Parts: sequence; structure tokens; C-alpha cells
Amino acid sequence: MLDEIKNTIKKLEKKLESLKGLLDLVDKKEKIEAIQGRMSEPNFWDDNTSANKVMRELKALKVVVEPFEDSIKRLSDLREFSELAEEDESLVEQIQPDLKDLEKTINQVEIQTILGGEFDQSNAILSLNAGAGGTESCDWASMLLRMYTRWADTKKYKVEILDILHGEEAGVKSATLRITGVMAYGFLKAEKGVHRLVRISPFDSNKRRHTSFVSIDVIPEVEDDVDIEVNLDDLRIDIFRSSGPGGQSVNTTDSAVRLTHIPTRIVVQCQNERSQLQNKESAMRVLKARLYERKQKEQDKKMASEYGEKQKIEWGSQIRSYVFQPYCMVKDHRTNCEVGSVQKVMDGDLDMFIEAYLKKAK
Repeated sequence: MLDEIKNTIKKLEKKLESLKGLLDLVDKKEKIEAIQGRMSEPNFWDDNTSANKVMRELKALKVVVEPFEDSIKRLSDLREFSELAEEDESLVEQIQPDLKDLEKTINQVEIQTILGGEFDQSNAILSLNAGAGGTESCDWASMLLRMYTRWADTKKYKVEILDILHGEEAGVKSATLRITGVMAYGFLKAEKGVHRLVRISPFDSNKRRHTSFVSIDVIPEVEDDVDIEVNLDDLRIDIFRSSGPGGQSVNTTDSAVRLTHIPTRIVVQCQNERSQLQNKESAMRVLKARLYERKQKEQDKKMASEYGEKQKIEWGSQIRSYVFQPYCMVKDHRTNCEVGSVQKVMDGDLDMFIEAYLKKAK
């Protein structure tokens, strides 16, 4: 057992050494020092927008550097413990859980080398849409809404419901979430696609097995300095009363906002129980993100055409199945990553699927 621990420690040391170059830690640490120097300047907070952008950059750098340096220290401590364990075998039981936890941390550090895309550091806008199946699909959408909220909580991300349309009997027909945190989009882009549920429906008096589908769409929230202009003459703005369960002024004032971008026919609405002005700002943020996504898709399509590649056009591909009966299993069809604990996944334990996808897609 002790030999196995020592071999694991050696493997982790080699992995950290290789990651050090890939993460470009020297450059990141220099940037952190430079930003901290700027923060000490007396006029740093004169421009809140600029200052907040710098703070986000600092946080994005620290989320890479600090776990790496912490892993180096923890691995050094475990190496010393393993040497002491040669004389005191009782230490082996203490080392094992710490080593397992460290392996998980280093694996997350490794993922940082993959998340280097233009918007991987950005906040995410996640949309759920129930497929055909009535109440059963709406209930499945509400289960996924809870799952992503719980996942975000484990990451200490902030979740804001921008828009939600409740089902007639139960669940939700659609919902749009803004998930705020470093690398929120980088992780959640792995969730884009169709999610399939197989279970005995609680809404079926004959206890038959049903299959339901929910489409998940994820786009990055774009910063104000990204080149996307929205001409107000191209917008139709509708103000209406929020729908759904009551609460803090909802259903009592015309605060919900719907934006229709006439040239592209993109429709965005926000009714998250706040003021009309805030709802309009949130809807505009989502609209800009969708317009940017559309622009990127058009560029990709043009490039594919120039190279003679065929693009597969479809509403969405089934990426994952969640089976509750007759057996328990969650399987990702893109990576073949599979687990038997459905409830654990529904409680937000998604990292195994996200990491497997990111590693395969790199």
C-alpha cells in the first residue's frame, strides 16, 4: 500500500511539472503583480466599469495560480508523510484520503490548460426548453434547472433566473439562467445539447415508463467592449406583466420586458421580479450574446463552405441519458462516461461528465 502511495505521488509530481509550462504560470504571476500594483493607485476606482473588468481578470488569474501552488505544497507535505509512514504504518490511513483529494484538485488544475478559448473565462447564459411530452417533459426541465443550480452552488457561482415559463400542471416549459463566475461558460459549454430522461412517470396512473427530452443551450455573456452593436430602430420592445407564481411585486406591475430583434427575428425576454429597467438591461445583455453567437456561426459556416466541409444542421443532438427505471444510470454518449448514482448527478455532481467532454474535445 505504501509503495502504491509513493508511486502516485511521483506521478502527480511529474504531472504538476508538465502543467507548469502549459499554464504559463510565470507570465500569470507577473500579471497578478502588475494588477495588484495598479489597484494600489489612488485613481483606480474612478472608473468602476474599468476597475471591475480588471478585478475579473485578477480573479481569473488567481483561480489558476493559487490551486497550482497549493497543490505543490500539499504534495510536498504528503511526500514527507509517506517517508514517515515507513516507520509508522498508521500514517498510511491518514495519507490515502488526502492523496485522493489532491488527485482531484490536480485534475481540475489540468482542466485549466484546456479552457483557453476566447470566452471560456466568461459568465454563461444557459437556456432550458422542454421537448414534446407535456407535463412529463416540463417536470424533467424543472429537475435539470435544479441540477444546474446545485452544480453552480458547488462552484460558488451566482445563479440568476432571467426568465421562466412554468408548465400548466407542473414543472417549467422554459427558463433562462445567468450563471456568473470565472470559467462558467468554459465548463457549461459541455452541457449544450439534448438531455434524455427515462423513468416511470409519476403523472401516469398506469405507471408506464416514459421518455422525455429537454434541450440545453449555453452561450457566453459578452463584455461591453465586444464589437456587437444593436440599432434601437431594429428593436421592438414589449412591456408586459410577469407570469408564474407570485412574489415581490411580480404579477402586480408591468415590469417584464420582451425584445425582438427584427432583422434576425431573435426574441429575448426577462421577467426576474425586478424593475423594468433592470429587466431591459438583462434582456439586452442576452440579446447581444445571441447576436454574437449568430455572427460566429455565420463565420464558421463560411469557412466550412470555403473548405468544402458539410455542416450538420439539426435542432440538437442527444448528448446524455438519465435512466431512473428499470435500472439507475447516467451516460454521456459523446464520451461514454457513465455512473450508476443518478441522484448524485441530479444533486449537481456533473464534473466527471464535463471534464471527460473537455478532455476529449481539446
